[in-house]
Amino acid sequence: MAGEVTYLGIRHHGPGSARRAIDALEALQPVEVLIEGPSDLSDQLPMLADDAMVPPVAQLAYPKDTPEQAMFWPLAVFSPEYQAIRWALARGIPVRYIDLPVAWRLPRISEDTVDSPTEDAALEEASPAPAQKERLQQQIQKDPIGVLAHAAGYEDGESWWRDVIEENPDPGPIFAAVSDAMTALREEEGTLSQMEAAREAHMRLEIAKSAKAADGPIAVVCGAYHVPALKAKHAAKDDRALLKGAPKAKITATWAPWTSPRLAYSSGYGAGVAAPGWCKHLWDHPGSQQTAIWIARIARTLRAEGHVISTASLIETERLATALAAVRGRPRPGFEELRDATVSCMCHGDPVLWTLVAERLILGNDVGAIPENVPAAPLLEDLQRQQKKARLKPQALERELSLDLRSDSGLFRSTLLHRLSALSVNWGKLANAGRSRGTFREKWILRWEPEYAVALVENLVYGATIEQAASGRLTARLGDANTLGALADLVFDALTAQLPLAAAAGIKRLDERAAKTSDCREMLTALRPLAEVIRYGKARTFDAEQLSDLFERLTAQTAIQLHYAARNLDAEMARDFASVMQSADSAIRLAEIPDDLTQMWDAALHKVTEDEKSTRLVMGAAAQLLYSAEKMTAEQATVLLGRMLSPGTTIADAAAFFEGFFDGVGQRLLYDAPLRTCVDAWIISLDDEMFTEHLPLFRRVLSALDRSERQRLLDALFGRQKGGVTRVLSEHAEDLWPAHFDMLKTLLTKGARNG
Repeated sequence: MAGEVTYLGIRHHGPGSARRAIDALEALQPVEVLIEGPSDLSDQLPMLADDAMVPPVAQLAYPKDTPEQAMFWPLAVFSPEYQAIRWALARGIPVRYIDLPVAWRLPRISEDTVDSPTEDAALEEASPAPAQKERLQQQIQKDPIGVLAHAAGYEDGESWWRDVIEENPDPGPIFAAVSDAMTALREEEGTLSQMEAAREAHMRLEIAKSAKAADGPIAVVCGAYHVPALKAKHAAKDDRALLKGAPKAKITATWAPWTSPRLAYSSGYGAGVAAPGWCKHLWDHPGSQQTAIWIARIARTLRAEGHVISTASLIETERLATALAAVRGRPRPGFEELRDATVSCMCHGDPVLWTLVAERLILGNDVGAIPENVPAAPLLEDLQRQQKKARLKPQALERELSLDLRSDSGLFRSTLLHRLSALSVNWGKLANAGRSRGTFREKWILRWEPEYAVALVENLVYGATIEQAASGRLTARLGDANTLGALADLVFDALTAQLPLAAAAGIKRLDERAAKTSDCREMLTALRPLAEVIRYGKARTFDAEQLSDLFERLTAQTAIQLHYAARNLDAEMARDFASVMQSADSAIRLAEIPDDLTQMWDAALHKVTEDEKSTRLVMGAAAQLLYSAEKMTAEQATVLLGRMLSPGTTIADAAAFFEGFFDGVGQRLLYDAPLRTCVDAWIISLDDEMFTEHLPLFRRVLSALDRSERQRLLDALFGRQKGGVTRVLSEHAEDLWPAHFDMLKTLLTKGARNG
């Protein structure tokens, strides 16, 4: 006798669905449990019985020869599939997946549509416009429970499920009611994609196979969306016809750790969960204290951010949430009521304050773990090999690591850490990264975080080894970069990580972009990172000849365009342009380029200082660069400064020039008397109102001076010696000094004897 099939239509990753599914399984006591999931991964399910397997975890599968096509099927502790599998394994009841094998999900299947068995002319005539209908179909397939919740006036599907399903006093017909609702919902969908039609055909055939062989009830745990199609009568030959020409591939599978925030990604079952932190809370606290505990978590998070949250505000939050639920006709406060009450009572009506902590609460921060005997994903295995070779153990405690790139071991360790950084696995962070470029030494701060293992698994889409994945990811980022500066930075990353293919691709993109751009600012921005790449090549045995040619070409182009680009800029653009110009100047001074190019750059800076149309702040910055490089004499600088700070110049222009010339180099006023005299005369010429208006400017320019330097500046201005004592020279000092010296010598000698 064929086994009777019971369909448990659930919401993927829904704690309410998980709780009701377990209740239904306890009541049914099936002889077999069938789960929506890739049928060829069923042999991996017994591993979930190991207590060392801590959710969230994900099943990982990929073609043996192309790990970059990896796919994931994540499970949380509150996922109905996970709870059903654990329930069956604990009782020795057979449990298996019934969905299409993994090979079907590889990028080979076209999304052609087939006729839906529920479609007819009358339905088509009454259905929405095609675009609206397609959007509705996609929404139903992704989250059918959410669609029902929104139709009932809920923003949160879990609150609707709890109110309508879990709080239902008669739990018997719950899954039958869900099936009826899905049947009505699917009448609006019209057509199915080839993939969805094949999935449901495969599941029907697998269910029929189990029903034919079973001697007792069978439970099918699947997305509620599929229940009507799985229950409907279909000829087996028609289902087999949909599966003809099934793709084949040798699949490798294992388990990988996952994180709560990544549960929000849509993958595997085709639906993510928008609020894994909230769902975990609903699973962990099913009783009457659910509301109070959530409010306490919100308060604790806000207090950790430095906000004062009184106990009274917590009480008022719970009261308001309960009142809102009553007004809205709901049996208890849900996520919406708790959010609104929190904003009103704890955040003083400011929704921005709630958003500061909402993501942390809603997404959660759980990190899963897998047993040591479970085969690791390829990237994790490669990392373990590399760590062993580098003699670096991952530790949770922070520690310092100094590397000498001239040694093989130092270079190997550095390369590994740079490759991991390219994969956003920041096990090591460079200390003083900006200062260490171009040197033979690096200092790292190491600290391993559990989520790095998850990040590595996700990077399988770029390659099966650390080197391949890092190269693939940098190459992908190169395709998205649209400025010379961004491209040069990525080439530098590829160089430091010893990734020649990515570096070559980056250099090619740099050449292409440089040939197309005429933006002076963009070219200026690229000079500093290009210079660093060229200099760092000495530590990495990198052939920088091609980049050196590009650097020289960009230097010449920027020199030609500089004084035109410095014109008619507003205040914000002027500060930005001055900053990139200073960065470019530093790169040009340090780079080993022909003297005629350096002279060409200096001539361009002189043009900026001589052009009356130049933005005054940029003009001041150009003059300062020339003066610092000794390409402008003190006399020339004094004349220029005197002219730009003279009464004939508007206060705004004079202030802008002053800022550009002295920003970051206020110490020059300590020892350059002519410049100091010009500045002093200009400041004295300002009336009270203008002086007050420019005080923030003076403070910013002189902020680099410490307390002793400020005192020295005042002493220089007033002609004082240190300590404020005025120095007065006697007319006959030379005649008086010998007698004065003899007296000092006598006093010091007597003092020494008495001591």
